[in-house]
Amino acid sequence: PVEAIRNNAIATRVVATVAGQLGLGAFVLISTDKAVSPATVMGASKALAECAIDAAQRRFPATRYMAVRFGNVLGSSGSVVPIFRHQIATGGPVTVTDPEMTRYFMTIPEAVHLVIRAGDVGAGTGEVFVLAMGDQVKIVDLATNMIKLAGYEPGTDIAIEYVGRRPGVKLHEELYNADEHQQPTSADK
Repeated sequence: PVEAIRNNAIATRVVATVAGQLGLGAFVLISTDKAVSPATVMGASKALAECAIDAAQRRFPATRYMAVRFGNVLGSSGSVVPIFRHQIATGGPVTVTDPEMTRYFMTIPEAVHLVIRAGDVGAGTGEVFVLAMGDQVKIVDLATNMIKLAGYEPGTDIAIEYVGRRPGVKLHEELYNADEHQQPTSADK
């Protein structure tokens, strides 16, 4: 927990300040959907990082500050996809937290594009950019489809095991806080 606060909240504040002091053109924070109504220290630390860039925007108006809020990035470090792939390759079971759990997903190229486009279209009002990721995906559906794509029958060849939620893990992610207003941009998605 201390490292999450130190890395996400405090370091963002320091780097955002230095960016403003140096008069950089743009500062893009990589945030997460977990910053919305945070239920964990990591989510809270990212929410604080978003607050830090908002404060930096007021303090250093010559630098454009913005954030991008990622969903789950498919295939990235910590993504469920490599975990499921390994579990399938070793004969299972594939472990799913809860049969009703859903998440938003984006690809690595979409994540990169979001960062670049945010830096391009951000006006410097502390905006938070979110990719239009469509509907949330049930994690059990992702697991089932991955098992089938690997040539196995879910529940017969490869078991799906429900392991339960850890404290602070949300059943469904949110992309916006109640006081935030969605607005489309000129950028696709």
